[in-house]
Amino acid sequence: MSVRLGELGWPDLCDRAHRPIVAVPVGSCEQHGPHLPLDTDTRVAVALAEALVQSFEPGDVVVAPPITVSASGEHSGFPGTLSFGNAVVESMIVELVRSADWSAGVVLVNGHGGNATAVRRAVSTLESEQRRVLAWWPHVSGSDAHAGHTETSLMLAIAPELVRLDRAERGRTEHFTDLIDELRANGVKAVSPNGVLGDPHGASASHGRSLLTRLTIDLVAAVDDWRV
Repeated sequence: MSVRLGELGWPDLCDRAHRPIVAVPVGSCEQHGPHLPLDTDTRVAVALAEALVQSFEPGDVVVAPPITVSASGEHSGFPGTLSFGNAVVESMIVELVRSADWSAGVVLVNGHGGNATAVRRAVSTLESEQRRVLAWWPHVSGSDAHAGHTETSLMLAIAPELVRLDRAERGRTEHFTDLIDELRANGVKAVSPNGVLGDPHGASASHGRSLLTRLTIDLVAAVDDWRV
């Protein structure tokens, strides 16, 4: 059976005794500096969701079509960015999870930190309705915030043909917490004209593969704990 929900027919999902978990990659369409594609967050989330499937028995987990546009208003100063407001993203996730009552539950594999408020509110609503939902976020200790070494390494591992290292530029390298107030008030463009929060130089595919392995282990452990 395919691991991708969109490739299945409804009869493939009729075994009520063995309902699958649905992994929903939650990405974005937003600037990622001059050197990374706009769909970076989506590609990372999809890669992790598909890695999750491989860690379970066939049929235990299927990957839903990704959410490719979400809450990216902080990047609105850059061409190419598409965004819904938090309220729309919150409602979209609530309705999506409600529609998946045929499944054993929904795991939101989040690739974009700007969705945090919407996802948190949506999960609160869904849990109050006794629905099975888990929101998981990748955590990389000491990582730079946006389009720096971490995301560039991940993309070199996932889709190296889309990474333009000849365009890579250093951005603001202060700790994210030191920039958060200015980011919230004025958006990324006012803080970093090239859209980078970090330094992509020195990024590598080998480091990206190592990060993917570590993040997959964390995701699998979270889902294992949740589904018990």
